[in-house]
Amino acid sequence: MNWQFWRQANRQQLWVHVQAMWLLVRNPQAPLAPKIVAALVVAYALSPVDLIPDFIPVLGMLDDIILLPLGIALAIRLTPAPLWREMVAQAQAHPLRLAKTLWGLLLVVVLWAVVLGLAIWWLV
Repeated sequence: MNWQFWRQANRQQLWVHVQAMWLLVRNPQAPLAPKIVAALVVAYALSPVDLIPDFIPVLGMLDDIILLPLGIALAIRLTPAPLWREMVAQAQAHPLRLAKTLWGLLLVVVLWAVVLGLAIWWLV
């Protein structure tokens, strides 16, 4: 396990990693598995919908504290090290405004629509 990542996982560093995930998703040289994991991490980070709502004391915040870093750690592990270093360097050099990015919003909406559609299909 990448313990150095856990020690450095403050809010700013976490945001840099989320931005690097977005860059990884858009990089044509990235392998498919890390792209999928990175897309899910970015969608979860930008999504207003949590698995456990934040109004539930302690548990509501634990899913953000645990799931986001675990997803980032998995994507880092799946990505070739030189490519990941390049994505982080790009994210640090040119910070993105993901909240204003229409593609980020579209990704979140599409992901939740697919999840909802699959849930309805499974129930029916």
